[in-house]
Amino acid sequence: MADNVKQTQKDDLEQMVTFNLGHEVFGVNILQVQEINRMVEITAVPHTENYVEGIINLRGKVIPIIDLRKKFGLETKEHDNHTRIIVVDVGGETVGLVVDGVSEVLRVPAGSLEEAPKLVTGGGHAGADYIRSVAKLDDRLLIYLDLDKIISSSVLPSNT
Repeated sequence: MADNVKQTQKDDLEQMVTFNLGHEVFGVNILQVQEINRMVEITAVPHTENYVEGIINLRGKVIPIIDLRKKFGLETKEHDNHTRIIVVDVGGETVGLVVDGVSEVLRVPAGSLEEAPKLVTGGGHAGADYIRSVAKLDDRLLIYLDLDKIISSSVLPSNT
């Protein structure tokens, strides 16, 4: 019986929405994604963190917009026709994430997800704390992000 449980867990599929930031491919849990939108005009909000682009009105609800390039300390890039806002819900907080482009919805076997190496996650790099795991796909690696950590570090006040 225990072998059946282990086999079921190994065969479980993790569904994720994948997107690009530069040349890298990232994924987030599809259950947290509400929708994906084209870029719209973002209203700047003074005295916010540099990665907070501002706010938008999404069907009557005002939501904050986070630029993941800035959040991860990547070089900024002009928005273009591929730029998207991924609207996510994390613990009741609705937030928009600006990404370079959305790729696809993937079903990744749980067995192909591996913990990220400690050198990557423990080095204090911008964005490193937000890695849930790394998916080994046929021809590439995909960084599976932990939205709970990304959003909670963005919307909750710090103790500084």
